[in-house]
Amino acid sequence: MDEYLKAAQIIKTSKKTIAFTGAGISVESGIPTFRGVDGLWSKYDPKILDIDYFLQNPKKSWEKIKEIFYDYMQNVKPNFAHFFLAKLEKEKLLDAVITQNIDNLHQEAGSKNVIEFHGTAKKLICMNCYKTYESDSIDLTELPPICPKCLGLLKPNFVFFKEPIPKKALESSLELAQNCECMIVIGTTGEIMPASEIPKIAKLNGAKIIEINIEKSNYTHTITDIFLQNRATIASKELKNALRIQNENSNSNFK
Repeated sequence: MDEYLKAAQIIKTSKKTIAFTGAGISVESGIPTFRGVDGLWSKYDPKILDIDYFLQNPKKSWEKIKEIFYDYMQNVKPNFAHFFLAKLEKEKLLDAVITQNIDNLHQEAGSKNVIEFHGTAKKLICMNCYKTYESDSIDLTELPPICPKCLGLLKPNFVFFKEPIPKKALESSLELAQNCECMIVIGTTGEIMPASEIPKIAKLNGAKIIEINIEKSNYTHTITDIFLQNRATIASKELKNALRIQNENSNSNFK
């Protein structure tokens, strides 16, 4: 049987399916990965996202942060893979998305239950009073931006190096991983701890792992049951077609 048809059958029969996404799902929206030959860290010094460096050099950090996350990425749009996951959720074939990404593209595509493991660039948080703001409500022409309430330093509300994973996101991700029957892993190589442990926890608890990646990852030969080697958009289109075939003789309206 075709691997896509096998994957579709697993998704169709699973009582609880979770998607786990990384930078690879957003590459086709124009967002580069952090690592690799053309990754952001080949052009920028990673220390700009080190929390200690940020607190000591907020203006220098913010100049690069604004350039990367608020000038360059502000006009990106979801791609077919994001919309496909939103469609799966709408059709009750997907319970949640756990994403390592901070770009908000899953929500823009229509996904409702999104766990942002590393936080989001769409919000800023005050390092003094911890009030949060929508990033587009704060003027970023004067750097570093300050809290309108207490004049404290504002920081993007995503996880910097040396910062812990948000407690609620971590707990929700662990609970979902421990209780799902299928996990669709898209666009992540499994190199970043502790996020990389989420699919492994799912596998340990009996879940089937469907992996979509351009290249083989740390998961491919260890926990993956079905490896769909392709770009996220192409694999999503193939998987959508396979689900349609699976449902030809059923009452499903999946289209």
